[in-house]
Amino acid sequence: MENKLLSIISKIEVLDPMNAKKLKASIPFQDGEYWSRANEFINKYERLLQSMNKTIDFGIECYLKVCADTLYEQIQFAKTREYSCKSFADANRMIYGNPEVMEYYMHGLMLSQFLWVHHYEILKYFSTELIRYRENTVRYLEVGGGHGLYISEAIKLLGAEVSFDVVDISPSSIEMAKSFIVNSRVNYYLQDIYLYVTGSPYDFIAMGEVLEHVEQPVELLQKISGLLSDEGKVFITVPANAPAIDHIYLFRNIREVRDVLDRGGFNVIDERVVFAEKVPQGKAGNITVPFIYSAFLRKKK
Repeated sequence: MENKLLSIISKIEVLDPMNAKKLKASIPFQDGEYWSRANEFINKYERLLQSMNKTIDFGIECYLKVCADTLYEQIQFAKTREYSCKSFADANRMIYGNPEVMEYYMHGLMLSQFLWVHHYEILKYFSTELIRYRENTVRYLEVGGGHGLYISEAIKLLGAEVSFDVVDISPSSIEMAKSFIVNSRVNYYLQDIYLYVTGSPYDFIAMGEVLEHVEQPVELLQKISGLLSDEGKVFITVPANAPAIDHIYLFRNIREVRDVLDRGGFNVIDERVVFAEKVPQGKAGNITVPFIYSAFLRKKK
């Protein structure tokens, strides 16, 4: 079977040798499941590109733009210890409401799900644990559906009777998710989540990499709690020390993330933390390393 991910990395190597070198350094740590899932994903992504009359070279170009943006933000963050984007209004004007920026941003982030090992590890964690909640899930909501990869996984893992809703503020994200998922069971709502109302509560809500995009993450969690059934569950991911063009709220450590979840009205059922760089055990707390915190949550009683 052709290894499509290695083919992509070879193309990246021609354009950005240092980027490819870093990607190759992580490959020996992946197992057979990784390669199988990556090929399945790329096949699906290539079908999306074909529907847009584009090729994988376009996706690679977008990925490298995202890498360049991220590198610039990391340099600024090292100087200021602050994110450069200061408000949701700014992010909405410059990014979410800008189709040109959103196009390359979403495609670049799509490829990062398997090129960046920490992104893959969180996706694998979600897929492995979500099956535990299948029996009690009939209504599923994804907040900030992005490129559609996570809800695509949920559709595969949850029962055929489950209905799926996606709420996102970006028209570009909605269109990309529709093209990637191609499933009539998914309903899309182009709306600010704070204004979203539902007739009946959800059994499961996924919100991947959203809390860092708002000024008041506690208020967002309280809104999510109001959309959730009493016994419902939530899956969240939160990048920390992770500058990006649209990141606003800076989480500096795991304790700060847990504190926001607690004040937002949630208890942690299970959690997983993955660092973006390999850090010696016991040293991560002494240096500023980007990481993703992820967890399954329940409402406080």
